Amino acid sequence: IPQRLAALVSAAQEEALQSRQQIQALREEVVQLQEQLSRARQDGERWASALQRTQREVQEREAMRGAEQARQQELIRDMKGRLLELLREKDALWHKTEGIDLQTPSPAPRDVGLCSRCGKDFRLLSRRYSCRWAQGDTREYSRVTDHHHTPTVCSLTRLCQGKVCHTCSVDMGKQGRCCLLCYQQRHPQAM
Repeated sequence: IPQRLAALVSAAQEEALQSRQQIQALREEVVQLQEQLSRARQDGERWASALQRTQREVQEREAMRGAEQARQQELIRDMKGRLLELLREKDALWHKTEGIDLQTPSPAPRDVGLCSRCGKDFRLLSRRYSCRWAQGDTREYSRVTDHHHTPTVCSLTRLCQGKVCHTCSVDMGKQGRCCLLCYQQRHPQAM
């Protein structure tokens, strides 16, 4: 029995030694995992900080781009206004030098290849516009569709019948374009 007891004690001591070694190995592994976790948290904080910085930079760039776009739109609006003023001054000087009465629109030119106002030659890059204006009187025309006569109202009538270039005309939206003389005749306050 004592030998058997000594063998059991020896086996128990070996098991205890192995258990201590396993516990020590697990503790070392836990320490390594804690270090990895700490490094991962530091990396996460760095990435979060970099992401916030990038988002701030993007927002600042967007704000600057929006401000620049608004500044450019204002500049374009100012330039259009100044261009209209210069066109009016040029038109007034032209009327003065040519002795043209502002109340009568200019007649249509004989040569449809030239602008009736400035004499510019219509080519690929300069479009020709017919002077049009929606007058107060409307005329009814009948239009044939599927063998039925349908009355339509046409309110766009030509005033001076002139062909004008883009510079010498004013855009009237859905009504088309008209020459500066007709526009000024209709809108004297615009002068």
